[in-house]
Amino acid sequence: MNISKDFPTYTDFNPLVPVRCITPHTDGCFHRFFDTSPISPSGRYAALLQLPQEQRLPEPGEAAHIVLVDLHTAEERIVSPTYGWETQLGANINWGPDDEFIYYNDVDPETWQELCVRLNPHTGDKKIMKGSIYKISPDGKTIISACTKRMRRTQYGYGIVVPDEHVPRNYGFRDDDGLYTLDTETGERKLLVSIQDVFDRAEPTIDKEMYKHGECYGFHCKFNPQGDRILFTMRWFHTDEQQPWNKIAEGLRFWVVTMNTDGRDIRVAVGPEQWKKGGHHINWFPDGQRLSMNLCLDDDKQLSLVQVDANGSNMKKIIDNIPGSGHPTVHPNGLHMVTDSYEQEKVAFGDGTVPLRFINLQSGRGATIVRIPVANPGTKVTNALRVDPHPAWTPDFKHLVFNGFVGGTRRVFIADMSGLVGTDF
Repeated sequence: MNISKDFPTYTDFNPLVPVRCITPHTDGCFHRFFDTSPISPSGRYAALLQLPQEQRLPEPGEAAHIVLVDLHTAEERIVSPTYGWETQLGANINWGPDDEFIYYNDVDPETWQELCVRLNPHTGDKKIMKGSIYKISPDGKTIISACTKRMRRTQYGYGIVVPDEHVPRNYGFRDDDGLYTLDTETGERKLLVSIQDVFDRAEPTIDKEMYKHGECYGFHCKFNPQGDRILFTMRWFHTDEQQPWNKIAEGLRFWVVTMNTDGRDIRVAVGPEQWKKGGHHINWFPDGQRLSMNLCLDDDKQLSLVQVDANGSNMKKIIDNIPGSGHPTVHPNGLHMVTDSYEQEKVAFGDGTVPLRFINLQSGRGATIVRIPVANPGTKVTNALRVDPHPAWTPDFKHLVFNGFVGGTRRVFIADMSGLVGTDF
C-alpha cells in the first residue's frame, strides 16, 4: 500500500510499528468493525463514517456523512450523507470486490424504510435498494443482514435509528424475521432463514420449550472468507417491559449458528450454555472452517482466546498463556493474531488507553504494538458512545486500520505491519 507521507505520524507511547493518522482534518471519523477492512480492494481508498456529534446517541432522521480518504494524496472528502447509522458500526460501510462501489445503510425519513445504498464514490452514482447491509459476500453479489431496525432492542450502536413506534417486537419464534439476503444486482431482498427456522432446524437441537415465552432477535452475521458459509448470531431475552431497549446487560442468551449460503445445514457453534460463562466477538478463521472468539471455558470468568469448529465441535483454547480481550482476528498466515482491548478489560492500561496486541500463536509471545487513547467523555452518557479500536487487516494483510480518540475526537489510523507479518515474531 502506498500511504501518503502527508498523513501525520502517531508516535505516542513509542509504537513498535509505523503509524499514521488518515483523518487529521475530519473530526468524528471512525471505521466499521474488526471483521471488515475500510480500505478498498486496491489499497488506495478508505471509506469511513463521520458523526454529526459525539456526545449522544443519534436521533431519527439525523444525518451522518460518508467520507472517502485517498491514501495516495491524503485528500479527505465527504461523498454522501446517510440517515442509517449508529455509533459503533456506523452505516455498516462495505466495499464491493473492487474500488468502484461501496455499500452502506440509509433510511428514508419520510417512510422510515431501511435502505441499502450502492454508491460509486468517484462519480456519485447511486443505486437505492430496500433492505439493509451488515456484510457483503466476497464476490460482491450478496448482502446479508439481520433487521437493523430491531437491533436496538438488544444493544445500542449497531443498526439504524427510526422512531420507536416503527421498531417491531419479536414475540415467540418469528417466521417473518431473521437473516435476510439482498441481491446487489437485482435489489431483490428475501428472508433466507427465519428465527423459527433456526429453532426448528438447528443441530444440536435447541430446547424450544425453554425459550418459547421470550423474544429473539438477529444480530451479527458474516460470510467466511471463502464465501460458502455464513455465521449468524441470535439474542434472546424475556421481559414484561412495554418497550424494551438495550438489553445487553440484562441476562441475554446468545447463539452463534453457521449455515450454508442457501440456509441449509444450520449448526449451533456456540450456545447460551457456554456463552453465559462470559464471551464476545466471534469471527471466522482464515480457513473458513473454524471460528475464533473470546470465551470463558470454565466458570472462573477468565476470558481466553478460543477456537471452535463451525459445527460446534472441538472447542478449545487457541493459546494458553495469553488472556482474551477486545476483537481478535487471526492473520491468514495462521501464525499471528491481533486484538485490541476494551477500556475496562484487565489488559488495558487503566488511564484511558488500550493496547493493540500482536500475538504469535506458536511461540506464545505477545506484545503491545500500539497504545492508543480511547477515552471518550460521551461514555458517561451511554456506553454505546465508547470508542473501540476494532483493528482490521487491510486487503494486503500487511497493515492494520484502527480507531482512536485523539485530540478530543474520533480518528482513524493505519499501522504498517509489514515488518512483523511474515516473521517469527
